[in-house]
Amino acid sequence: MLEKELVAKRTYTDKELQKLNIKYMPLSIEERIAMLYEDFSTDEIMLTSSFAATSAFLLHLFSTVNKDQRVYFIDTGFHFPETLDYKKKLTDLYGLNVESISAIKEEHEFTVQDETYRKNPEFCCTINKVKPLDLIKKKYSVWVSGLMEWQSDHRSSLNIFEERGNIIKFYPLLDVSKEQRDAFIEKHKLPFHPLVFQGYNSIGCKHCTVPGEDRSGRWNNSPKTECGLHL
Repeated sequence: MLEKELVAKRTYTDKELQKLNIKYMPLSIEERIAMLYEDFSTDEIMLTSSFAATSAFLLHLFSTVNKDQRVYFIDTGFHFPETLDYKKKLTDLYGLNVESISAIKEEHEFTVQDETYRKNPEFCCTINKVKPLDLIKKKYSVWVSGLMEWQSDHRSSLNIFEERGNIIKFYPLLDVSKEQRDAFIEKHKLPFHPLVFQGYNSIGCKHCTVPGEDRSGRWNNSPKTECGLHL
């Protein structure tokens, strides 16, 4: 079965990606997501969510278009209890099809005992985030992510469709401003992650997250700005 899935995986040339970007750029975020299911089948699409600060935004949009879409949650073993509660709340609220994935047990236990998140956060993210997703990523043609260009310098350089590590990345929210995001959340009464009200505006693992504006609270006192998933 896995071999068939791998054979069916599609690849795109730079010219084909450019055509997709031209096609999707003028569309609204709702239209982009609906169009995705015209251009790709559900089985080709990988949707991930960290169930962090404003994850309800993207998950609400997808739940209104395709409730069968599987949502992968990378359970690092280091999440805040509030994140796990928020995950359950959104899963129940939107009827999401959520599947948790995690690191190999022995490798995760090493990072716990070694406190790798303090010594080498890059390596800790590789073990607990990047590697678990890499195991399933090869089955899909398109990976959907809720990145927005105002969140970091790296994200401001992206296109709606990009080729990244043998998979096409799709960022339907890329050009949504912070003000537009907040207005959408207010209009649809979407629930925030509970830690937002304690000053956390970007929420990752509990050892590497402190209160802060935008992504300034991630990997505090470190030049690190991304976990490695989206690079």
